[in-house]
Amino acid sequence: MKCIQCNTDNNFKERIANQGRCKRCNHPFAFEPKTMGKFKVTDSFFNQVIKDISANNTLFFTYKQFLYFLEQRFKRKRFVNSNLFSGLVYLFLTILGLVWLHYSGLLIQSESLPLILGLAIWNFIWIYILFKISNSPQLSLQVRRKGATELQIVGVFILIVGLFISFSSSSRLGYLVTATVGLSALWLGLVQKRRIAKISETFLISATQMEEWLNLWRRANGEVNLMLDAPTTGVQSYQSSSNQTPDLTAYSFDRLVVCDKDEIARMLIANNVHFENNCAVLGISGYPQPIFNITMEMLRRNPDLQVFALHDCSPEGIKIVHELRNNQGWFAGSNVVIVDVGLLPRQIMASAKTIKTMFVQKSDSSAQTAKNLTPQIRQNLSRQELEWLDAGYFVELESFPPQKLIRILQQSMAKSQAVAFGNEGADETSNSLSFEISFYVDSFG
Repeated sequence: MKCIQCNTDNNFKERIANQGRCKRCNHPFAFEPKTMGKFKVTDSFFNQVIKDISANNTLFFTYKQFLYFLEQRFKRKRFVNSNLFSGLVYLFLTILGLVWLHYSGLLIQSESLPLILGLAIWNFIWIYILFKISNSPQLSLQVRRKGATELQIVGVFILIVGLFISFSSSSRLGYLVTATVGLSALWLGLVQKRRIAKISETFLISATQMEEWLNLWRRANGEVNLMLDAPTTGVQSYQSSSNQTPDLTAYSFDRLVVCDKDEIARMLIANNVHFENNCAVLGISGYPQPIFNITMEMLRRNPDLQVFALHDCSPEGIKIVHELRNNQGWFAGSNVVIVDVGLLPRQIMASAKTIKTMFVQKSDSSAQTAKNLTPQIRQNLSRQELEWLDAGYFVELESFPPQKLIRILQQSMAKSQAVAFGNEGADETSNSLSFEISFYVDSFG
């Protein structure tokens, strides 16, 4: 295991002999993978996770964002090596078996039935394995999508190689079995890709386990400075996020970002999104409380204000736009443009086909909350979206790293500005509505 300070490789005996310290620079190791359970953590791995989620130590992130990011890294690390080896074994043995059957002449003999059925069972076993991978809640979306893609690849491989050998050997039985097995794999792969957004994912790593690892890391390397604590309503929390309390009367923000969770709002503020994009950042709960009222007074005086709602894809998150439009404490009765950045179920369904990371979860409480949404909120959702929410599915914004969330928000702002310039002469209310509809169909990121 390499030391993160001097990059010196230390084997297990050397680490033990030096009381868990580097033999060269004497820096302590936080983890000892040889004595850990099923999750093996090294200092280099943990350090790289911190660097990656913070974009090389430049961005703040929340505690839960780190949990999601660490979870995804573990799932990817566990799957890649074993999947590559298994795929090579399958291809080698299948090709070897088919070529042997062809050149041995057994395909045209009456005794070929057991051999053909045996080969079919062999392929069905691998198809079942890939199906389980594409359907497993303990694997990431990216891995499950790969499993579905590999099902299709296996189907094409079986059809091309199997049908070629069956035709050249004039084996009608081989042709029928090959067509059945190959088309089954193709069909399963297609079905799994279509329903991938409806396969919930579970955590392998608990918050308790991650906290234990963080404590070990802190003892050896100090605090993870870019990890934000849970936000509070006090002045101290806001000052620590934005480094200083700004004189808001000196600013005139043309845009407002409203988050359904204070944690996301604090993360955006800590990363200076409000200054770099000329926008105020608030939580729907009224965070940050010390400056909330004065910020709202300033924003309401701006006739060109645009509001961007950033929320979880959950029943509680989807409520935020309705509250912004109808709550007197926000913008009830005004013509302010409100853009729903997401997350929305339709964005999840569209993005699940291409995006690498999408942590879809499912719970009974979420299903019950969805069914209790007011008719005014439910009527703005499609039948497929309502079915998705009513089944209990949800996706949290914190499942995305900070760099991605900030980039998506900036892209949404840029798009809203382009649409506004393209509709300058239009009625303000209809302009708002048409923009929201056009944006809703976009995928999230």
